Amino acid sequence: MKKLFSFLGIVAIVLASNCSRIPENNDDVIGIWSDEEINVSSPTAKQETVRHEWIFNDAYLGRYHRKTNGAITFKTDFKWSIEDDTYTITYLGTDMPVEHVHMQSTNGVTILADNQGQTMATRE
Repeated sequence: MKKLFSFLGIVAIVLASNCSRIPENNDDVIGIWSDEEINVSSPTAKQETVRHEWIFNDAYLGRYHRKTNGAITFKTDFKWSIEDDTYTITYLGTDMPVEHVHMQSTNGVTILADNQGQTMATRE
């Protein structure tokens, strides 16, 4: 009798584990997005390059990096969601504001733009 209950227990575990599949996420935003700016404070000063980078993954999470002259100066995780073609980006554990952006494609270039049409990032 113990063997029968053990067998039924194993069958139940196998069936339960096969039923819990994670749905596949193929959203167009998944990938690396970046924005780069060059700051020059005076004509004799060295120019400073600041690069912002967002890495979106399929688990509705991501990583944000800010790099100054190639060195990472700030990084944090974020979570993202989509509703009505608007992506909401929430930076975890920071005082960075929540961002609402949408995807636009023009001349073969895909960008994320805010509600005022300002470019936040370009797809790499």
